Amino acid sequence: MSEEAAAERLKAREDFLRLMSHEIRTPLNGVIGMLGLLARTKMDGAQRAYLSGARESADHLLSLVNDLLDFARIEAGRLELEAAPVDVERLVQSVAELLSPRAHEKGLELAWAVDADVPDVLADDGRLRQILFNLAGNAVKYTETGGALISVRRAGGRGKKAKLRFSVRDTGPGVPEAARERVFEEYGHAQPQHACRYDSAGLGLAVVKRLVEAMEGAVGVSAAAGGGSEFWFEASFPTVAAEPRETPLEGLTVAIASPSALVREAAGRQVEAAGGTIAAAASMEAVTAAPDAVVLVDHALAVEAGTLVPRPRDRKAIVLLRPEQRELIEKYRGAGYCGYLIKPLRRSSLAVRVKAALSGQVSSAGGLAPLDDDRVAPATIAGVRVLLAEDNPVNALLVQTVLRREGCTVELAGTGGEVLDAMTRARFDLVLMDVRMPGMDGMAATRALRARGEAAPIVALTANAFDADRKACIEAGMNDFLTKPIDPATLRHALARWTNRDMRVKLAS
Repeated sequence: MSEEAAAERLKAREDFLRLMSHEIRTPLNGVIGMLGLLARTKMDGAQRAYLSGARESADHLLSLVNDLLDFARIEAGRLELEAAPVDVERLVQSVAELLSPRAHEKGLELAWAVDADVPDVLADDGRLRQILFNLAGNAVKYTETGGALISVRRAGGRGKKAKLRFSVRDTGPGVPEAARERVFEEYGHAQPQHACRYDSAGLGLAVVKRLVEAMEGAVGVSAAAGGGSEFWFEASFPTVAAEPRETPLEGLTVAIASPSALVREAAGRQVEAAGGTIAAAASMEAVTAAPDAVVLVDHALAVEAGTLVPRPRDRKAIVLLRPEQRELIEKYRGAGYCGYLIKPLRRSSLAVRVKAALSGQVSSAGGLAPLDDDRVAPATIAGVRVLLAEDNPVNALLVQTVLRREGCTVELAGTGGEVLDAMTRARFDLVLMDVRMPGMDGMAATRALRARGEAAPIVALTANAFDADRKACIEAGMNDFLTKPIDPATLRHALARWTNRDMRVKLAS
């Protein structure tokens, strides 16, 4: 076969995979989205159980489709790595925060930590994110109690290269030593007992292995201390010249009381990365002996939901909450707490909160970053005008319903031409643009809008989930990229990010 024919064959295969991604994910978006809307209606216990089973099955099918498409694409020889500066801490933080709602629904903790000597690197951000999502997603999926910790350490390298070790440690059932090699092979644990326990058909971890090998790295799994598993991968990357990390907690001691060993470890490593020292324990009594320490108190110490943990006497205290516990913030403030931190913890927010507690500040005065966390701060989006470009009636109904529940005014367009007409006669705060539409598609419509000077934020809605699709959307002039199935929480986050100026400031901090 000639080189030209081989290239055409690869392109045809790539086009087919992209088409299959769109054609399979689009109806899945409708199924998962409508099940989500149904969950907010009145149902009896049996109906809610049936709905939960249907949703779990749909999510499992989506995961399998994603793995199949990814694996097929890699097998087609279309695996290309793009090197760009990657902020490793921000990457790990974003993965943890996107997966944390799923963990919290199961009563699990999902924490993260990046050591202070881990530099920014030149790497493929999307592929690193994909590996961590796969490993951490599996940890959440197969862990029933406890949780998981995503962490990064420097494992070697000198000069302009650094060898980094990424790991995901969980408190799940563990992987028997005899199965540890097979879990990274395609269909290598297709036995029913392995498939249901470790990673479905095995494609997800096979994709991870291929991606790590493309980075000339190594991947493996070992038993975690105290039970569970630790999935890890190591690779060397060129470093990016950057300013040394600040150590705002240098000379300060922070104590943490939490029943979760993972939360204690993650908080401790974040404090140490910020230059401080840590005193951690599972109970309040064991940490309040630390002199002059700000105490981080995990609400999980409360025996019953809604019960407040008494503030330790003669200590500055900050409560740790999950996003869904936002209604407890004011109650804890009323009980004498200096403030709150949202789990998974953010190193930068932790440092700001501790310094504010020590100085008696309760606002952003004195040059400190804003103290409100965007994961709980209300977004002012009522009255926002949104143009929704979507030709699929089921998907249009789903997105319209979520937007209107948020107080938005929504106008629907079914083609790129209708988008241009709507933007000519009215002003919109945001455009949600389906990429594939009859006639003029979303890409062409976006380019036409930008060519005539339209500055409104445009966010892609697409069932095409490949990195190349994301890049093409951004190059066409779009500001953001949402993949179907659309998660309502992700949609609300994008809505707040692109239509609320105050929220955009918080998100950037």
